[in-house]
Amino acid sequence: MKAYIRSSSCISPQKTFRNDAFLTYIVEYNGTRLSAIEPDYKEFIDPKQIRRMSHVIKMGVAAARDCLNKADTEMPGAIITGTALGCLEDTVTFLTRVIELEEEMLPPTAFIQSTHNTVAAQIALMLQCHQYNNTFVHKGISFESAVLDALMLLSEGDADNILVGGIEEMVDASFKILTRLGLYKRWPVSNLSLLSTASSGTMGGEGAVFFLLSDKPSASNMAELTDIQTLYKPKDIAADITTFLGRNSLKINDIDLVIIGKNGDTRNDEVYKRLGESAFKNSSIANYKHLCGEYPTSSAFALWLAANIVKKGVVPTIVAEKGKNNSAPKRILIYNHYQNKYHSLILVSAI
Repeated sequence: MKAYIRSSSCISPQKTFRNDAFLTYIVEYNGTRLSAIEPDYKEFIDPKQIRRMSHVIKMGVAAARDCLNKADTEMPGAIITGTALGCLEDTVTFLTRVIELEEEMLPPTAFIQSTHNTVAAQIALMLQCHQYNNTFVHKGISFESAVLDALMLLSEGDADNILVGGIEEMVDASFKILTRLGLYKRWPVSNLSLLSTASSGTMGGEGAVFFLLSDKPSASNMAELTDIQTLYKPKDIAADITTFLGRNSLKINDIDLVIIGKNGDTRNDEVYKRLGESAFKNSSIANYKHLCGEYPTSSAFALWLAANIVKKGVVPTIVAEKGKNNSAPKRILIYNHYQNKYHSLILVSAI
């Protein structure tokens, strides 16, 4: 199964939304979390509706509509999203009101908008899209599951111009809980030095990234989404990578650039270190989590990065590891894992 990426849109902690400069002006954060840079939503959402929308809904709707605009497409053939934690802000608001109001006279808005599929539903409502609509909540492979569903729809001929997105938000409540569980660092650090700060924990992140996928080749497409695979607690990831490339008649030497999910956490990065000494020993490597932070659907940011690298023919200096040749890559392999449980491989090629 393969597809073509017609367009993409990304709201992230960097200036990635509607910005022709490709990761040229980098935003530095000093702390333990990265917050998305939000655009002026009035261009995409009715001002009367904005005040009722939470942070993640606004990000998702704006990124989705911008993605459609870039491809000159008014109506998608399907809408599929992936999110691990969903609309956290509304969930926290609802649960807080349950306690404060002693379970009586609860306002319904927060409850209605607290479900994981709210973003996909809001996009469909605003577009008046009555086509296939689905949301995947599969922890660290939620976005990949959404992409796999889109690829199956395309291969079966059930839809075209499928809008696929990965969305996640960070709120104070979830940040505090995940910090206590050891996911994030306990002292401030610069995101630009995150990957060289080898210690326990990483930096939290958030974002909304959408893609418009089609099975029709075109010179205007950004890139080809050649293949994707998810793995749960793999015993030999190097062998799995070899098998994944083999089914596409490729070897690791055929890959021009490998984008990995290194995040500055010594436990998380151990697998990347081992691969760097074996399977990826002679490969050009790029990193991305120091730009967007760590969150379950961060692989959507990696795919946005890969598609733009292939389209523009340049690897931004900020993501490239030193001493590597990164000139105009044609084939890019994305390898990411979340908490060393949920692993994914995505192969992106030039059209």
